[in-house]
Amino acid sequence: MKRVMAVGVFDLLHAGHLHYMEQAKALGDHLTVVVAHDDTVRKRKHEPVTGQDLRLRMVRGLKPVDSAVIGNPPDVPIFDILPSINPNVIALGYDQEHAEDRIRAQLKDLGYEHIEVTRVEGLSEDLDGTRKIIARILELARTTGDDA
Repeated sequence: MKRVMAVGVFDLLHAGHLHYMEQAKALGDHLTVVVAHDDTVRKRKHEPVTGQDLRLRMVRGLKPVDSAVIGNPPDVPIFDILPSINPNVIALGYDQEHAEDRIRAQLKDLGYEHIEVTRVEGLSEDLDGTRKIIARILELARTTGDDA
């Protein structure tokens, strides 16, 4: 069985996330999704809009997802989760700020050179990312806010 691992925050679940999961699942037989720990989101991005337990529940509800887990807190090395998932492939989202070559080098240094790292295609829709959706909501609020 070919096991695929995908990772992300999934703060405001949207069509781009579903597309990412569909693309990742197509790379193998079993898809495990690692949902970022709240403390990791705070440290690397922003205050989460939704908590990790709700984000985990939402991701588990997506049809392509076979299993989902909460990722490590930021004080635990990110690759410490690999033995429990045992992926053959790590699928990166098209807009995730991960350097594939750096990940490959780190995997090799840790003895995981057999894990393939691949970036999936993005969705061709305008609102395929959380930041784009938030920007659109703010734009709509500015343009229609006086009418409310």
